[in-house]
Amino acid sequence: MEHALTPYTALVPRTDKLVVQKVGYTALVTIDNPPANTWDTDTLHGLVELIEHLDDDPEVYALVITGRGRRFFSAGADLRMFAEGDKAQARTIARLFGQAFEALRDFAGVSIAAINGYAMGGGLECALACDIRIAEREAQLGLPEASVGLLPCAGGTQALAWLVGEGWAKRMILCGERIDGVKAERIGLVEEVVEEGQALTTALRLAAQVGRQSPQAVKHSKQLIQSGRNRPINSLLSEERERFVDLFDLDDTTEGVAAFLQKRPPQWRNR
Repeated sequence: MEHALTPYTALVPRTDKLVVQKVGYTALVTIDNPPANTWDTDTLHGLVELIEHLDDDPEVYALVITGRGRRFFSAGADLRMFAEGDKAQARTIARLFGQAFEALRDFAGVSIAAINGYAMGGGLECALACDIRIAEREAQLGLPEASVGLLPCAGGTQALAWLVGEGWAKRMILCGERIDGVKAERIGLVEEVVEEGQALTTALRLAAQVGRQSPQAVKHSKQLIQSGRNRPINSLLSEERERFVDLFDLDDTTEGVAAFLQKRPPQWRNR
């Protein structure tokens, strides 16, 4: 790591179950809700507020999210929220899960999940909402909602099928198949598999590479890539060219070209 982790004092956190630190231009978010780092109303509201704040912070280019400890990234929803079988409560919580992970999906910078253990249900959906996933070899990933009479409600049926294809999405959701980090990399669910204890270090190293990119160029490129999910192939080529030209309104574009020609590192201002 280029810099030591420090508390992110620019934000008063809604909950102490999400620990936020900063290293360079990266915000590190640790899910700290023992014993299994489950998501509840506190952490879901907190994630929405955190992403809104990070999007407004010109000194944050990347976000890394991981779980506290060695066993769990996140085991997903705290099922006690559904214990009473209240349909109105279920609708409220489902919407909150959607809002939280859609906010993470739409984060302006680059988001990286450091999967350091079990990523089950809503825990895997959190990782699916990130741009990039790094998993440890022994990590366990699954969407087991149907085994308790539920279904993934925070993007799991859509994002998983988009990443790995319909067949593997059906195996994991309809058959309840759980996979380890090695198989997850093989089917394209994660971008890299690493040894135990190395997911966070690898994710932070990758996030540091983001700090060398123009944050505005990254933002626009990410939006174009994600827009291609629900548009016909080649339909965004014209918009891609227009956004390329629009970048010339920004100080960072002039700086990036000048730095390259002068053979020096660019000094990004995120504008």
